[in-house]
Amino acid sequence: MSHVPGLHPALEALTPLVGTFRGEGTGDFATIDPFRFGEEVSFVHRGGPVLAYSQRTWDPPTQRPMHGETGFLRPAGDGRIELLLAHTFGLTELQEGSVEIAEVPAGLRLRLESTNIGVAGTAKTVDHVRRELTLTGHLLRAELWMTYAGVANGQHLRSELHRVG
Repeated sequence: MSHVPGLHPALEALTPLVGTFRGEGTGDFATIDPFRFGEEVSFVHRGGPVLAYSQRTWDPPTQRPMHGETGFLRPAGDGRIELLLAHTFGLTELQEGSVEIAEVPAGLRLRLESTNIGVAGTAKTVDHVRRELTLTGHLLRAELWMTYAGVANGQHLRSELHRVG
């Protein structure tokens, strides 16, 4: 793994994530029609023991914004991580999980699930979220499952993103 100048030592295992990834994905769920989306995800370090995280999606034909989330990825020691998020549709979320480092092929996998979800008064309630981010070389694969509207832990999103910065 390459070293990023100024990266806090607590973030060393997450070094491969630093940068911007862009690509496309698909979504579906029991309560909606299948759809496609464009996606961009960024992980930025600012000197402390945390990575700033941002994600945005759009409709490919019209470029109309669809969803966005922003927050922080924090190492929690012993291979544990925390992801704190705010979503554009009125949800806040704390996810906790693990980071696994693979030597061959070089990469890492983050497995996270929600431990606390806050819902604004005008937002739809999401009961649980689970996500996996798998980085292999310059390819980031993202998958998300959720429990919503009485449907338990259904896969909702999957995308493949390539490093662009």
